[in-house]
Amino acid sequence: MLELFLPNEQKKSIFELKPEDLKMKGIKGLIVDLDNTLIPWNQAFATKEVKEWFQLMTTNDIKLLVISNNQVDRVTTFAYPINIPYIGRAKKPLPKVFLKASKILNLKTNEVAIIGDQLLTDVLGGNLVGHYTILVDPLVRSDAPVTQFNRKVESLLLERFYKKGQLARRKRDE
Repeated sequence: MLELFLPNEQKKSIFELKPEDLKMKGIKGLIVDLDNTLIPWNQAFATKEVKEWFQLMTTNDIKLLVISNNQVDRVTTFAYPINIPYIGRAKKPLPKVFLKASKILNLKTNEVAIIGDQLLTDVLGGNLVGHYTILVDPLVRSDAPVTQFNRKVESLLLERFYKKGQLARRKRDE
């Protein structure tokens, strides 16, 4: 049961992900969490580096979709100017939204990876529908109040995975 919270892969940030590596795994599309994955939760717009990473992915035929449990207006402010499809008020980890995202990307669930900074929303939701799941370190240590509870539960899960050798301990967790 707890394995549903275990990501397939763990990275420091999105910038460690390369299109050729994703393609070797059969990944043709990415569902990417917004807050603390792409930009800090209290920032509104994509950075130059994020825009370049999106361009790298799309140039290499990797489809993209931004997803967030945050308000639709917040996600629109980020995604609309850079012409990336998005889903706000997603209600992650409910499987329905991950299936909807796959449908928008026009891909099978096993052709899609979910990238996010939370086990309880991004990884769990992706694993429930058969997506490849990638956990990244949160961009900032502060969180929106609603996320703070999740982080406490997440720290217990991470500690268990470390002790069992299922994940490598990362500097952020020491």
